Amino acid sequence: MEGLEGSMQTDYIMKIMGLDICADILVGDAMRRGISGVEKKRLTTGEMIVGPSKALFMDEISTGLDSSTTFQIVSCLQQLAHISESTVLVSLLQPAPETYELFDDIILMAEGQIVYHGAKSCIMNFFESCGFKCPERKGAADFLQEVLSKKDQQQYWSRTEERYSFVTVDQFCDKFKASQSGQNLTEELSKPYDKSKGHKNALSFSIYSLSKWDLLKACFARELLLMKRNAFLYITKAVQLGLLAVITGTVFLRTHMDADRVHATYYMGSLFCALLLLMVNGFPELAMAISRLPVFYKQRDYYFYPAWAYAIPSFILKIPVSLVESVAWTSISYYLIGYTPEASSFFRQLLVLFLIHTVSLSMFRCVASYCQTMVAGSVGGRMAFLVILLFGGFVIPCSFLPNWLKWGFWLSPLSYAEIGLTGNEFLATRWSKITVSGVTLGRRILIDQELDFSRYFYWISIGALIGFILLFNAGFAIGLTIKNRKRNMAEI
Repeated sequence: MEGLEGSMQTDYIMKIMGLDICADILVGDAMRRGISGVEKKRLTTGEMIVGPSKALFMDEISTGLDSSTTFQIVSCLQQLAHISESTVLVSLLQPAPETYELFDDIILMAEGQIVYHGAKSCIMNFFESCGFKCPERKGAADFLQEVLSKKDQQQYWSRTEERYSFVTVDQFCDKFKASQSGQNLTEELSKPYDKSKGHKNALSFSIYSLSKWDLLKACFARELLLMKRNAFLYITKAVQLGLLAVITGTVFLRTHMDADRVHATYYMGSLFCALLLLMVNGFPELAMAISRLPVFYKQRDYYFYPAWAYAIPSFILKIPVSLVESVAWTSISYYLIGYTPEASSFFRQLLVLFLIHTVSLSMFRCVASYCQTMVAGSVGGRMAFLVILLFGGFVIPCSFLPNWLKWGFWLSPLSYAEIGLTGNEFLATRWSKITVSGVTLGRRILIDQELDFSRYFYWISIGALIGFILLFNAGFAIGLTIKNRKRNMAEI
C-alpha cells in the first residue's frame, strides 16, 4: 500500500504466523542463539506464502506445532486461497476438528491410491453410502483415517441388519469411481484442456512477485540492515587500519627521512606496505559472503530475487566502507611518513588506496561465490592474493619474470596500484631537484624498480583498477547465478 514503509501482506503474514514478536531477532545458527525451532518452521511457511507462487504444495506443516498455531496457519492459507484465488494443497495427519473444517476439498489417500477426491461436504455421505457413519462426538479427520484401517473399521459399521465384512481400499476406490462425485471427476478430467478458459490466476506469468526496481530496493534495504548488524566489525576494521597507520608512520617517520637516494627505498616500501595492508583488510569479506550463501541460494531458488539484485547492493553499499578505511589510513600515514606535501598528491594517493581496497573486497566476494565453503574459500582466497602479490611488480620485478609469465604483471591489480602510487610520489617536484646521470632522482628510482611510466599512466592505472572492480563484481553476480548450493551429507 502506498505510504507504508513495508508490505502490508508481509506484516499481515508475520502477525498470523506469530512472528511479529521476534521480527528483530536473528534466525541464529550453530554458534548464535536465535529464534526457536517452531518459529523457524513458521518462518519457512511465511516465506513461501509471501512469495510469488500461485500454487502451494505443503507437506506435514503441523509437525512440531501446537494445534492453535496450526489452526492460525491453515486459516491464513484459507484466506490466501480465497482472496488471491491461489491453489493450496496441504497434507495433514490427524488435524484438529477446527482445522479440518477450514478446508474446501478433501483428498483421502491410502496405500498409494485416492479413495476420495471432492468437496468436504460430500465425503461423509460417500462413506454412509458404503455403510459407515461417523459418530456425533467423533472428529471427522480421525474417522476418515480409522475407517480405512482393518483394526478400527468395524466400529463404524452402520448397517446393523447386514453382516459386516472388511471393506478394502480397492473396494472403496471402486465405489468412489461408481459414485456421482467420482463420475463427475472422471468426466471433467477426460475433457481436453482449453487454454482460453483458463483462470487468469491459475499460473503466475512473472517469475518474481515485484518489479526489478522494487526487488533492487528490497535487497538494498536488506543489505543495509545486515551492515548495521555488523557495524562492530566495520568499525573494528577502520580502527585497526588507523592503529596500523600510526605504527607504520612511526616506523617511517618523516623526521628521519629525506628526499634522497638512500631513503627512497623506505618511501617505496611504505607505499607497498599500504597496498598490502589494504588488500589484507578485505579478507573478512570472504567469510561474510560465504556465511550468507545458504540463505541466498534458498531465496534465489524460490525466485525471491535474481542474483544481480543481490550482487549490486553488496558492491555499492561497501563503497563507503572502503572510503572510510582508506581515509583513515591516508589521513594518518601521509604526513607522518612525509610524502609529497601537496594536496593534489594527497588526494591522488587516497584515490588509489580507495580503489585497491574496493578491488580487494570485490575479489574476495567473487572467490566466495565460486568456492562456497570456508575451507575452499580460504584456500582460494589465499591463492588469489598470492598470485596478485607475486605479479604485483614489487616482490618480483617484471624483468625477473620469465618471458612466458610477464603477461601476469599486467593482469595484477596490484601492479596498476604500484604504478599509480609510485608515479604520484616520485614524479613530484621535490624529487626533480636532484639529477642522476642526466635523469631526475625520482625517475631514476622508478627505473631501478622497473616502474618507470609517464605521468598519464596514473589515470590509466585508475581506469584499470575500476575495470578490475567491475570485472570481479560481474564475476560475483555470475557465480551467484550459475552455482548451485552445496548440500552436506546430513542433508543428503
